Amino acid sequence: MRKSALIILLFVVLSTICFSTAGCSDKKPTADSTGIDSIDTDTTATDSLESIISETPMPKAADELFDDFIFNFAANRRLQYKRIKFPLAVYNGKSVTQIQKSQWKMERFFMRQGYYTLIFDNKKQMDLVKDTTINHVVIEKIYFKIKTVKQYIFDRINGEWMMTALNNKAMYQNTNASFLKFYQRFSVDSAFQVRSMNDLVEFTSADPDDDFSTQTGSIIPEQWPSFKPELIPTGVIYNIIYGQKYTESNQKIFVIRGIANGLEEELVFRMKGGKWKLMKFNG
Repeated sequence: MRKSALIILLFVVLSTICFSTAGCSDKKPTADSTGIDSIDTDTTATDSLESIISETPMPKAADELFDDFIFNFAANRRLQYKRIKFPLAVYNGKSVTQIQKSQWKMERFFMRQGYYTLIFDNKKQMDLVKDTTINHVVIEKIYFKIKTVKQYIFDRINGEWMMTALNNKAMYQNTNASFLKFYQRFSVDSAFQVRSMNDLVEFTSADPDDDFSTQTGSIIPEQWPSFKPELIPTGVIYNIIYGQKYTESNQKIFVIRGIANGLEEELVFRMKGGKWKLMKFNG
């Protein structure tokens, strides 16, 4: 994400919380208790960030980069209602309905969850996150337990990002359906994790002896419990499509990014022998 004024603000908020509370860096996202919208997690940092954003007018420059816009959109009620094209079209297969402005409920996306996820086929697609020329973005809200995906569609119109439609579909219709089904189990089943690892897995992680350094190496599946990063529970996750064109690729790069908790992980999976295997991870 670009080091804009919003991100500087985020670090100010995070720093304040870390100095005023013990163990800030140890606060991890916890499991989704309902499988739909309720997230049982300590949201002190994100709530503080959200409060500041909601009270600050969004700078015009935030429309240049979608990441800057969406954090404002998710935290600022007035801005959100202003940037939705009402009546909002809602697609459910072949049927189309509309949501009037009076019917809309504030959507905070991943702000209360404390993290968001990204799925890429390759490293080149990751550059799209910083691309200021894109004019169409889709945020996917993936409900694993009920196996559906709600897509929030955004278009930049006359230089301003607007939500222009919602699209509901079954998870099996998603291009990443095979991988999503796999990751749902991988994130919570420790035995399945070990079985889903390559014979040798490369890793980069924090150096336990030096807070400012990292360590790199390779592990065998049996060493996974000692090295594995924090894996996001799979009640509900979000994915942002910045224009990457998914294919039935044999590789998926799964990125987990914390909003105000310092979480940053990247896991690389490849299809081998008809099964997804973890090849590399950073976290």
